[in-house]
Amino acid sequence: MVFRNSSVSDKKAKGGLLESIKTVVYAVLIALFVRTVAYEPFNIPSGSMIPTLLIGDYLFVSKFSYGYSRYSLPFGLPLFSGRVLARAPERGDVAVFKYPRDNKTDYIKRIVGLPGDRLQMKGGVLQINGEPVKRRRVEDFVERSPFGGAIRFAQYVETLPNGRSHRILEITDDGPFDNTGEYVVPPGHYFAMGDNRDNSADSRDPSAVGFVPAENLVGRAEFLFFSTDGSAALWQFWRWPLAIRWNRLFDGVG
Repeated sequence: MVFRNSSVSDKKAKGGLLESIKTVVYAVLIALFVRTVAYEPFNIPSGSMIPTLLIGDYLFVSKFSYGYSRYSLPFGLPLFSGRVLARAPERGDVAVFKYPRDNKTDYIKRIVGLPGDRLQMKGGVLQINGEPVKRRRVEDFVERSPFGGAIRFAQYVETLPNGRSHRILEITDDGPFDNTGEYVVPPGHYFAMGDNRDNSADSRDPSAVGFVPAENLVGRAEFLFFSTDGSAALWQFWRWPLAIRWNRLFDGVG
């Protein structure tokens, strides 16, 4: 006959379970801390930032770049107002911010206008403080259609007044927001636009995004850590290698 010390076994089991729970809790707390003060992952669900960002890109956003607001916290908890350790975005930054209409939805656009700036669109060309922003025509951007054909878009390199350059797409220079009145950016706000100029809801439309309050800034887009063209479902693991855009991995966002 074999006798077992059940009380000792039970204590070991309970101790092992407690340690496992503590490990999970610590891991969650560390992850929340990193997401709050350092880097948070985001994915790109729309084409408003093509060609800089593609649908299916996954990127890290630095939370510390502009300081911290309530929207740096999980669920946007209203623990404080304004920004702590605030730093102003630079013209040309690609920034994530909370949509001003609901303060919940994440948007990502390029900051082109700073507080006090006067901006206007004329014939598809951005004007900042009365001066046209330089843009240079380059090769077409080619996108594959679902049916295998190629769709071409006019592509330009736009250079902002501070010398920062990026690529933009233009379907036409006579679209709804290619000719606008003048916008004057109020204090504590920013003017944000998508690089896919004719396919972006942004600050040009006051009924859509409008001016972005500084408090709504979440962080600056830094680099891609994953990218997929969407041709493979999650369960189609054998197709993943062909669906991953390997040449975009760890690219900086600029």
